[in-house]
Amino acid sequence: MTATPQLTTPFDDLAAAMRGTLIRPGDADYDQARAVYNGMIDKRPAAIARCRDTADVVAAVRFARAHGVEIAVRGGGHHAAGFGVWDGALVVDMSTMRSTTVDPGARTVRVDAGCTWGDVDHATVAFGMATPSGFLASTGVAGLALGGGIGYLSRRFGLTVDNLLSADVVLADGSFVTASETSHPDLFWALRGGGGNFGVVTSFVFRCHPVGEAGTVIGGPVLYDIADTPEVMRWYRSLVPSLPEELSGWLGLITIPPAPPFPEQLWGRKACAIVWCYTGPHDRADEVLEPVRSFGSPLVVGLHDMPFTALQSAFDPLYPAGLQWYWKADFFREISDAAIDVHERFGALLPTGHSTMHLYPIDGAAARVPSDGTAFAYRDGGWAGVIVGVDPDPANAGLIADWARDYWEALHPTSAGSAYLNFVMDEGQERVRASYRDNYERLAQVKRRYDPENTFHVNQNIRPAAG
Repeated sequence: MTATPQLTTPFDDLAAAMRGTLIRPGDADYDQARAVYNGMIDKRPAAIARCRDTADVVAAVRFARAHGVEIAVRGGGHHAAGFGVWDGALVVDMSTMRSTTVDPGARTVRVDAGCTWGDVDHATVAFGMATPSGFLASTGVAGLALGGGIGYLSRRFGLTVDNLLSADVVLADGSFVTASETSHPDLFWALRGGGGNFGVVTSFVFRCHPVGEAGTVIGGPVLYDIADTPEVMRWYRSLVPSLPEELSGWLGLITIPPAPPFPEQLWGRKACAIVWCYTGPHDRADEVLEPVRSFGSPLVVGLHDMPFTALQSAFDPLYPAGLQWYWKADFFREISDAAIDVHERFGALLPTGHSTMHLYPIDGAAARVPSDGTAFAYRDGGWAGVIVGVDPDPANAGLIADWARDYWEALHPTSAGSAYLNFVMDEGQERVRASYRDNYERLAQVKRRYDPENTFHVNQNIRPAAG
């Protein structure tokens, strides 16, 4: 157990300096405030500064630096490793900073760092627009955006980082800057994939794009029996690169949820699923979706017109906050026959109803950005893969972790050797370095300029370059 800085640190001074609330051990809401999305994470911070505005963030960062207290930064609290809380740290908690402002003429949205993507979609889809994000509305904007941002719109409009126009940042010394292509461009480059290493981002401005027809897309799952996995994967790996960029689909190995709209006779059945999203003109949809509808012998073809917000939030009820999660991840340049053999074996062994494997395509617009164009380096095409053991019951933590580790160890030799860090738990420095590839040294130089003492190290850490 770590020391208890709250006994010697004058947190009352910080509480008096904030508009927001300072939560400490012993407060009635402390346990709720320290909980994050992954129920496996059980950290006991020294205090939680629930900030109401950027001035509160500045006050918290300056206080922590002045008193030698570690800093953890929390946005939406959705990160796999739970870095938004830390034993003995001061948590700079922005979860109540959730305003959004859409400029329909400029096609932009300004977003506070505590927002979820559900907040953003609610604001933008009302204007028939969206910005590329992920696959769950409950995901926090800040963590996903700073790590890259792979989602339904990536083939057509790039990653989230490719659509970031500017970011407001509180630096390690407590100063405040706006990073963009023209202001602190080195910091702006690093923020687009470099995570929370360089400061506390308090707000973002993103480019938006017209999506579907007035925000309505055609999407949903097509489900196949788990025994069809090899056939489906071989077809899918060839099909996706040939599709128009208005159509994207991620592939998963799942257990069909025991709930509508799935037919009751399929509840609890293991399946190979592809969840499709078509954002183009609806008068072309039948032609574009024909190969998707007609392949194989699907159990369910669930493609329908729906608001983009409905697709983005479709899986949120299945994955509420507080479940036990164990994550393993890799990038893949291809879905090889050897990989398909592994998927077939471990898909049949899904240990719980929530446990799953997903493959998310990175091609089209996302692959046209040079690998050194942003800190996010994996631009070769292919897929971001993630294996997650998930269950509500803490007693099953060992079961789901063993399955995920065994699956990953069998699959990793077929990978590109690195992973999407938004999907990585606390796996050490070499794993971080590998995921940034040739961009790591440049990131270390930016880190030295903006955070030379590595104040922000409770993250997938990039260490400052030597002087």
